[in-house]
Amino acid sequence: MKAIVGLGNPGAKYRGTRHNIGFAVVDELARRAAVEFEAAPMSALIAKWRAKDVLLAKPLTFMNESGQAVGELARYFRIEVGDLLVIVDEVQLPLGRLRARMRGSAGGHNGLKSLITHLGDEFSRVRVGVGRGDERRDLADYVLARFEKDEAEEVERMTVRAADAAELFITEGIAPVMNRYNGGDPATTE
Repeated sequence: MKAIVGLGNPGAKYRGTRHNIGFAVVDELARRAAVEFEAAPMSALIAKWRAKDVLLAKPLTFMNESGQAVGELARYFRIEVGDLLVIVDEVQLPLGRLRARMRGSAGGHNGLKSLITHLGDEFSRVRVGVGRGDERRDLADYVLARFEKDEAEEVERMTVRAADAAELFITEGIAPVMNRYNGGDPATTE
């Protein structure tokens, strides 16, 4: 079984924020699979995409404690770290750009830092560019803010592309995802 985990913060207050793009991507995957999220035996919402033997998950811990919920999911469902893909926001990438890696550091992201603490750094991840915005603005305020109206079209496009990348991971693994989606113009990596 593979697992696609979107990172974000639980609750309506955070819906549509930059930090919750991971949730938006797994919501898109659930829509495609016509599956509903339900409570899990741990702090997460899960949906089982049976046709592809995939678990979709949204941790219900806050971003900085994501590793606890994802670690529990991995142990409970016996998911190997190599079969785990994490979708996460990235302020160091321009809006719409994706970057996939098969392992690595947290790169300053507290959600990834928590996952590395609980799982090690050998899990695949897709970082979804949400931009940085005004450098004078507090970073926490920025990522917890909703996208601007004029960004809506690009947010929709990148959510679909990140979901496409997750589906490619499911069928072919992380290497083809890296080859297809890393670098370049987001519009040309369909």
